Amino acid sequence: MTDDDLPELRASDTDRERVAERLREAVAEGRLDMEEFEERLDAAYKARTYGELEPLTRDLPATTGPAPSPIAPAASGSWAARLGGEPTSNGAVAIMAGFQRKGVWTAPRRFTAFAFWGGGEIDLREANFAERETVINCIAIMGGVNVIVPPGVEVVVRGFGLMGGFDSREDGVPGEPGAPRVVVTGFAFWGGVGVTRKETRARRQAAREERRQARLEKRNNDGKELD
Repeated sequence: MTDDDLPELRASDTDRERVAERLREAVAEGRLDMEEFEERLDAAYKARTYGELEPLTRDLPATTGPAPSPIAPAASGSWAARLGGEPTSNGAVAIMAGFQRKGVWTAPRRFTAFAFWGGGEIDLREANFAERETVINCIAIMGGVNVIVPPGVEVVVRGFGLMGGFDSREDGVPGEPGAPRVVVTGFAFWGGVGVTRKETRARRQAAREERRQARLEKRNNDGKELD
């Protein structure tokens, strides 16, 4: 394979995430403003080849890490199957009531949740993601919104609370390679926004069954040794 062939190679999810991380560093360094950062980040997650990724960081100083190299598709795990598609919901409102977004649905690039004297739940455990990064903007006034994410997803919490609060326990927990990034932002006044990480009920039941089978197998093996 020659260098001339490289731009035509298909980029992996890990390659796109590597470029996105360099863009985030450039914002922190003051090399990009937010508007240009958002334009390049959007282009990075839509890029299909190395040739489309390379111009996005061409005018940025190289990092000290190794140069990007092709990554096998398997590195992205099962997350690749959950990326892409048309959003099925862009927002939810609860006024003296409640809302739920759960089950199999496609989260958009930006989802806005508003709760006034009410509550809402945004469950991403079985969701697909229209793009790699999803921003959930929560406005909770004398109410609450709970965001549930599955294990492996990176979570960033940037919300602000006035006589209220944002749960930041999951903030900064590294995600798995190829996993989506969920940014929870917004405002809470006399209310709260929670972020929790949970397995689906089906996975919890499967894990319990695996543990039960393991105990039975160990018990049977111990019985054979006594015989």
